[in-house]
Amino acid sequence: MKALGLDVGTKTIGVAVSDAFGWTAQGIETIKRNQDEPEEDFLRIEKLISENDVTKVVVGLPKNMNGTIGPSGELCQDFAKKLEARTNLVVDLWDERLTTVAAERMLVSADVSRKKRKKVIDKMAAVMILQGYLDRQS
Repeated sequence: MKALGLDVGTKTIGVAVSDAFGWTAQGIETIKRNQDEPEEDFLRIEKLISENDVTKVVVGLPKNMNGTIGPSGELCQDFAKKLEARTNLVVDLWDERLTTVAAERMLVSADVSRKKRKKVIDKMAAVMILQGYLDRQS
C-alpha cells in the first residue's frame, strides 16, 4: 500500500508519499495553489498519484483544540470529497492538530534558516500527517 499525504492550505499543499510497505513517509513537494485555477491542484495531485502508484490518500484535517471542525477543516473535508470522487481512491482524513507547529519546532531545532523553513514547512507537515496515519495503521 502506497499512500499520499496532503497538508491542504489556502496557498499551498504539502505533499508526502509513503514507501511501498507503508512504513515511512517522505516529503516530495509543495504545490503552490492558484486561486484562479483550482483545477490545477487536482491535476498535479492526480499526476503524483499516478507517478507514485498510490492506492490511498490521507488529507490532514485541521480541528480546533476542542475537537470541533472550523472553516479550515470544512475546506479540507470538501477538498477530500472532491479528490475521492475524481480519483476513485479511498481518501482518509487525519487529525492534523499541531503538525505544523511540530514541523516548525523540528526545523528550528535542526537550525534551518527561517527562509528555508518557509519553503519546506508544508511538505514537512504532510510528512508528519502521513507518518502519524501510517503508525496508527501498523
